[in-house]
Order: sequence, then C-alpha cells, then structure tokens
Amino acid sequence: MPSFDVVSEVDLHQLTNAVDQAGRVVANRFDFKGVDASFERNEYTVTLTAEADIQIQQMLDMLRAALIKCGIDSDAMDCGEPVESGKTIKQAVTLKNGLETPQCKDIVKRIKESKLKVQAQIQGDQVRVTGKKRDDLQQVMALLREGDFGAPLQFNNFRD
Repeated sequence: MPSFDVVSEVDLHQLTNAVDQAGRVVANRFDFKGVDASFERNEYTVTLTAEADIQIQQMLDMLRAALIKCGIDSDAMDCGEPVESGKTIKQAVTLKNGLETPQCKDIVKRIKESKLKVQAQIQGDQVRVTGKKRDDLQQVMALLREGDFGAPLQFNNFRD
C-alpha cells in the first residue's frame, strides 16, 4: 500500500553551509569593515553578534538569503529578541525542526476534511499518510502545499 511521511526537517549540513556563506558576506561587505560582527551555529540555533541594531537586521537578511540559497525554507526561522550585552548586541535565531502535536493534528484534520480515500496517523513528530492509489497521495501533497501550518513541510519516504 503506497505511503509517505509529512515532516518538517532542517538539514544540519546545509544549515552549516548557509551560516558560512552569510559569514563570508559579512566579511566582504564594506559597511561591516572593522566591525565586530559574526554568526555562530550551535545545533539548530544561530547566534548573530554585532555592534548595532541595524547591523543585526542586515545580518538577519543575509542569513535568510543564504538559507534560501541552500534550500532551507525561511519559514523555519524563529527569531528571538535582540539582547544587549556590553557594547555588542546578540540575537538568537532558532530553526524549527520537527512538527509539534498541534500542527500534526491540524494536518490530519485537513486531510480528513478533504474526503480523499487516505488514512493519516501521527507518529511522533511526523504524519504518515497511506492510501490505495498513488494519485490520492499526490492530491494530499498538493493540498498540504497550499495550506499554512506554521512550519515548512517536506514529503519523504514515499513508498509504492
């Protein structure tokens, strides 16, 4: 019986590439010459450090552009508040990884409302969708792409 999983994942390797690219952009920009500005990644959290609030905003835009270039949806970004510490300002950006229970329930509810002949079940931080026909599963994918669930969705583990 054909099935697939609905997940929300961030590839750590691509995240590292995006942070490195954004760091190179900061190092090469003229308006950041002589400024103490940096990106630091720890698992799914990126810490931006700069001397002024406007620089933090510019660095956030650079990070967002680098994430998009590396194939990570910018909807996964959860930006914290800028915090002043001495002469520098820090801001933490957390990337959402995995679906939360309310999001999973919303996905299952939306699938059941569509009246397609498929079954959806929550398995931890993902949703497994099974059906008899591949066409029904593709319709579910199209339906979920249109919806807004507060996190970027990926479809993997497609089995025929």
